[in-house]
Amino acid sequence: MILLSILAMTAVVFLSRYLFLSPKLPLKLNGNAQRLLSYSSPAVLTAIWAPIVFIHDDRLSVSYHNPYLIAAILAAFIAWKTKNVIATTVLSMLCFFVLNSWIL
Repeated sequence: MILLSILAMTAVVFLSRYLFLSPKLPLKLNGNAQRLLSYSSPAVLTAIWAPIVFIHDDRLSVSYHNPYLIAAILAAFIAWKTKNVIATTVLSMLCFFVLNSWIL
């Protein structure tokens, strides 16, 4: 049953991507639909990272003892200043590992 569910989800994801990305299919979205879909990536990414950064032990954790929050703030600052994905990733991960071993 689990394998069938995985295969069904794979088919749905593949077909939905193929319909919009295949240049051979004559399916085009209007400007309003494209503008609406441009908000989906930031919304999904925020839904992924926000609980990781702000919620620990089933409660809100907004303090300087939270290494996730400090590393996220540093990552946002590095991304803003350098506009370099690799530098942002490496430096913020290094900061997180140092803070996580020092604070916890």
